Amino acid sequence: MIKLYELLKSIDIIDMKNEKNVDVTGIAYNSKNVTPGDIFVCIKGYKTDGHKYIFSAISNGAVAIVVEDFQEGWDIPQIKVSNSRYALAALSDYFYGCPSKKLKMIGITATNGKTTTTFMTNSILEAYGIETGVIGTVSIKIGNNIIPSQLTTPESLDLHRYLHSMNKEGISHVAMEVSSSALELSRVGNVEFDIVAFNNISREHIDLHGSFENYFDSKASLIRNASEKQWAILNLDCPYSASLVNQTKAKTLTFGIENNTGDLWCRDIDLSTGRAKFIVEVRKEFKVDDIVYKPTMFDIELSTPGYHSVYNAMVAIMAGLLCGVPIPVIQKGINQFKGVERRFEIIFEDEFKIIDDHFANPGNINITLETLQKMKYNNLKLVYAIRGNRGPIVNKENAQMIAKWAPKLDMNEIIVTLSKSHVTEKDRVQDEELIAFQRVMSEQGIKVHLYEELSDAIEYALSGIGNDDVLMLAGCQGMDYGAKIALEILSRLKPYIDTKVLFRPLEKRVAGME
Repeated sequence: MIKLYELLKSIDIIDMKNEKNVDVTGIAYNSKNVTPGDIFVCIKGYKTDGHKYIFSAISNGAVAIVVEDFQEGWDIPQIKVSNSRYALAALSDYFYGCPSKKLKMIGITATNGKTTTTFMTNSILEAYGIETGVIGTVSIKIGNNIIPSQLTTPESLDLHRYLHSMNKEGISHVAMEVSSSALELSRVGNVEFDIVAFNNISREHIDLHGSFENYFDSKASLIRNASEKQWAILNLDCPYSASLVNQTKAKTLTFGIENNTGDLWCRDIDLSTGRAKFIVEVRKEFKVDDIVYKPTMFDIELSTPGYHSVYNAMVAIMAGLLCGVPIPVIQKGINQFKGVERRFEIIFEDEFKIIDDHFANPGNINITLETLQKMKYNNLKLVYAIRGNRGPIVNKENAQMIAKWAPKLDMNEIIVTLSKSHVTEKDRVQDEELIAFQRVMSEQGIKVHLYEELSDAIEYALSGIGNDDVLMLAGCQGMDYGAKIALEILSRLKPYIDTKVLFRPLEKRVAGME
């Protein structure tokens, strides 16, 4: 419990009405979650306005409200601020005792690979015996406790509460995904990061930000707003990431695969099996606290497939170095990491392979198909779930990227599904989205086998699969159930396979397991 006036020291106030120094026992931004003694923060969102729910909040016991516009008819304290999202972050941070200051905070932003990079980093830290927390798209990890995620980056109140819980559990290091929307909407407001990373960017979430330039600016703010005390990890192969080297006060640590002018260089990549082996060369001396890293080279062997995994691994390796993890432990920790679900995840590997991939945007698709090109296999069967309710532009651009790679992969046909029975209304494919995708395929001479149902599409693909072929299950929400469906069909087609062994890759799966 805290006195209202004490709590309000954390924010800039324009004005107050009905001033009274009440006791505050909690904070809420959803009126349904208000309990007696809470201060209710009215958030103006995209779909609704928290100011409309003041009656509900007060009915549930709110003792004060934070508003952007004073509201008539209420006799409890009203605190007027210019931006209630900023206020929510600052109030939450102060209420929970500024928890991020007591943690080693690692924030990772990218269009593709945030989840994998975060968990790779966690694996390295755990290998060194560090008590860790993870915050990301798949789950929130607080020590050994796992909580399913609702957002890539939680709302600021929830985030500071999680960090407070991590403090209480004795956790010292936290790796977290930082989405563009979280930066835009101040969900990471008042979080003090020690290490920030910008790995890549491609066209995504343009609907939220209005333009690619705004999207980049949102992501770039993680680096641009970093202080002299922080480290910024930047990827020189991504021109947008590279451009930030001189736009931050933070100490920078740079890397590249194609570009060898950075502090670290990834070289001699072997992707013949799909899982990369490579050499990391520290090219320039750098110092972290009392540790001096001199030029050296060391081998890395990944257990996760994909060319994109190399970029993700480089960020995780550098985060490990900045946390003082010895190189042999980094080598062990990153090899122990077996991957994140639906990120180029091999779910079956016997006479042929089945790979499950998120396939969200042109950048993601480009990296995934580039990885396939580097692998050894006979034929590729691609089952793609159209992105529903994302607009024709997104689906046109995804189709164009698939078409770009089709000749290099000897792919002259594609299996497409609307996943009608496996998506909610918000992810339903619209006619114009399907038309946009089909038009590109037709122009490029790629035959489309269209199925309304996901199970029919996968069954068709498996019916003609041969030895050493690859079946790629590609798509976002429309493909979440794909892995489970594919293995169920395999179990029926090949009853001699031990089902326990067959379904082992899905033991810890969250997506599509309901």
